[in-house]
Amino acid sequence: MKGIIFDFNGTLYWDSQLHYDAWREYSKILRGYEFTTQEMQEKMFGHTNEDIIEYAIGKKPTKELVEKYGREKEELYRKRCLKDKENFKLAPGAIEFLDYLKEKNIPRTIATMSEWENVEFYIKEFHLDKWFDIDKIVYSDGKIPGKPAPDIFLIAAEKINLKPSDCIVAEDAYAGIKAAKAAGIGRIIAVTSLESPEFYKKMPEVDGIIKDFTEFDRSLFSELTPAVK
Repeated sequence: MKGIIFDFNGTLYWDSQLHYDAWREYSKILRGYEFTTQEMQEKMFGHTNEDIIEYAIGKKPTKELVEKYGREKEELYRKRCLKDKENFKLAPGAIEFLDYLKEKNIPRTIATMSEWENVEFYIKEFHLDKWFDIDKIVYSDGKIPGKPAPDIFLIAAEKINLKPSDCIVAEDAYAGIKAAKAAGIGRIIAVTSLESPEFYKKMPEVDGIIKDFTEFDRSLFSELTPAVK
């Protein structure tokens, strides 16, 4: 493998429970009752706010409605992030792993279905520009289909000048793993930030399972890699 694409939420930053709680709270506003665990796994994580809102209300929402509901939900979420001071940090082993990737000039980027307001929040709070070219981060811009569509990983691979088959994807979401497979990604590594290892063992798309980035097998990368700023 020549490069790596990270999902962000639930992968580099273990906030799945915060999104989980925020969407469950907000789903009561949208439809009067909470999303189920299965709905969260299959319909929430890795999907755009527009996809989730359409699913929740049972019809195609207007652009104005998506912006309103999405903004309200994300405000709830960011407040939860800042309040959860103990866990408001990158995943275990992530900083050391990112330092390694930078030192070895291994191409890397982030492909997240978060919208720009949240991405900007992460860049500021976690100083992501230390390890990533911000212009190469792929996020939900209202044009990219949500996961499990492969588009976001195809765009991310192109951003780091690699074929999808030469890339590793680190993911935690069911939809994200499906998207990576559909994109023809070379190896898919599941991060067990919220789900159990057994959840991923049932998925034939997964090539490896890690509890955190201290377990990432660095020998997966080829020795010869192009330089990246």
